[in-house]
Amino acid sequence: MEKEKVETKLPEKKPKSLWTDEDKDNRKSLYGCDIIIENGTYQEVNTRQAPSDALIVKYVHDDSIRYDLTRGPKVKMFDMYWDKIKGDLKSFDFGRGTVKPNLWGYKMPQQKKRRKG
Repeated sequence: MEKEKVETKLPEKKPKSLWTDEDKDNRKSLYGCDIIIENGTYQEVNTRQAPSDALIVKYVHDDSIRYDLTRGPKVKMFDMYWDKIKGDLKSFDFGRGTVKPNLWGYKMPQQKKRRKG
């Protein structure tokens, strides 16, 4: 009786994140910026299902080009990335989002049930 050879695939290692948990907690209060997609492909960050004020940030980290979809004030966004990665920041481009910024993340309030009577 022969043993079957089972090939096990090692899970792909996700690239190490640029942002620590502490950075993620503080970036909204310190810089007023929100990262919608972190370390995505160019196709992922070039989505139309995002706010129209979001920007695509291109930078180099661990010898690979990375893309983030980020929204916030441009000067503060630049400061946030510059403080973290310095000269490896490559570009800021306009995103292709079509959702109005004031409707991004908006949830309809639940209506109270009316009593019949």
